[in-house]
Amino acid sequence: MQMHSSLFRKIPIALKPATLLMSWFLIGAQTKLATNSTWPIKLYDNELFLRPLRFRDKRAWDLSRAKNREWLTPWEATRPEIDSHLALPTFFGMVQSYRRDGQALRSISLGIWLKENGNDVFIGQITLGGIVFGAMRGGHIGYWIDQRFANQGYTTRAVSLLTEFGLDNLALHRIEINLRPENDASKRVAEKSGYIFEGMRPRYLHIDGAWRDHATYVKENPRIK
Repeated sequence: MQMHSSLFRKIPIALKPATLLMSWFLIGAQTKLATNSTWPIKLYDNELFLRPLRFRDKRAWDLSRAKNREWLTPWEATRPEIDSHLALPTFFGMVQSYRRDGQALRSISLGIWLKENGNDVFIGQITLGGIVFGAMRGGHIGYWIDQRFANQGYTTRAVSLLTEFGLDNLALHRIEINLRPENDASKRVAEKSGYIFEGMRPRYLHIDGAWRDHATYVKENPRIK
């Protein structure tokens, strides 16, 4: 109830009743689900598994990001000039933010891991973000993979795991993957994971220093009526 009251305090008085009602339908259900959060979420597919990043994962994450900087830069989200003055979070701040968002079911960010010779090897990251319930019931998936493990099916398996969780466990109506049209590898991942091309979004996301066009791929949940 406290969350409900704070929600209405943040809505401008100028909104019409119909707008208030739509706002409630879009986010009201999320409040109820957040109290029954299943965080920390862990998903498994044989030797591949997804789990939240922890503070002690900092060295593995830093090493992977440093080694893959050139590989990832053309596809990385960047800040538009209006936000360029804002400081980037530390790794620990990032993990704390992931934890809060995961517990509230606003966004689920997980590391992609491989079990090798008894060790957990960090190979990438995947997020089901922008989660909305109510009248929309949707989200979008983004991911990156260490170049050493690319083109081996791991990204597709990770996307399939998180997609299944979103559609089955969260009962989302649809999940999107928005990708650069020239990113053929990411396009194959979306298609192999059962996503269907829906259309183009001009200048949709700020990537590698500029607003870039994106192709939208969608997977819908036929069980949600």
